[in-house]
Amino acid sequence: MTIDRAGLAEFLRRRRSALQPDDVGLPRGQRRRTTGLRREEVAGLCHMSTDYYSRLEQERGPQPSEQMVAAIAQGLHLSLAERDHLFRLAGHRAPVPGTGSEHVSPGLLRILDRLTDTPAEVVTELGETLRQTPLGVALVGDLTAYRGPERSLGYRWFSDPASRARYAPEEHAFLSRLFASGLRELTALRGPGSRAAQLADDLLARSEEFRRVWDAHEVGLAPRDTKRFLHPEVGLLELSCQSLLDPEQSHRLLVYTAAPGSESHERLRLLSVIGETVLGPTG
Repeated sequence: MTIDRAGLAEFLRRRRSALQPDDVGLPRGQRRRTTGLRREEVAGLCHMSTDYYSRLEQERGPQPSEQMVAAIAQGLHLSLAERDHLFRLAGHRAPVPGTGSEHVSPGLLRILDRLTDTPAEVVTELGETLRQTPLGVALVGDLTAYRGPERSLGYRWFSDPASRARYAPEEHAFLSRLFASGLRELTALRGPGSRAAQLADDLLARSEEFRRVWDAHEVGLAPRDTKRFLHPEVGLLELSCQSLLDPEQSHRLLVYTAAPGSESHERLRLLSVIGETVLGPTG
């Protein structure tokens, strides 16, 4: 497939002009003369330079890689159909449909962008964090920074002891059972050769604890209504977790809240003030 530079440029300009700052969680600011978003705003959302993005809109520059196209599709809050169209305009085959997609739907993104004072994240069925709110990063660290199998919280739980530091110690035994149970169900659902099966095989080879809880053949365990996080600066936070499912891609938006007037509510307010206190992911 060859790149359609004119079509790609026109599509990008149209989609950029259709978005307002409020649509993507950006402040409107004063004296906006641009209809829609500015190029530098879109470039920031796509995690690329303004010059690189501008050249695409001007029908110049190299053919963008699949990774770049995926980043642009996410930054512009495209639907799956729009994302696939963008891939074809850029000279690539559209991603294969299925539950392995990492493209967060515009609906979930719009909700996430408005949760400025709440810990929240979008996760895959394997527990891979795709997006976090700033307060979500402050609570558990930047979980989007992981690569490979370590992107899965369940995998890190058994492969890296440091991943348990943000969770109350008395919850560890139950969480071990929960993660093994969920992975066993997902392996049966997705079948041999799936990413879930690969994670299970890897953990069986490297973790004695995982082998023990896996051999119990527990299924059907449900997460507890209250999550207990242990933050190094503000201490223990007991938070309720609400979940919103995108069934088309098996993504979940997880939102963590504290009961008004509770000690955890005050600690969450303190956390919003001090922000992130550690560098890099912590599990």
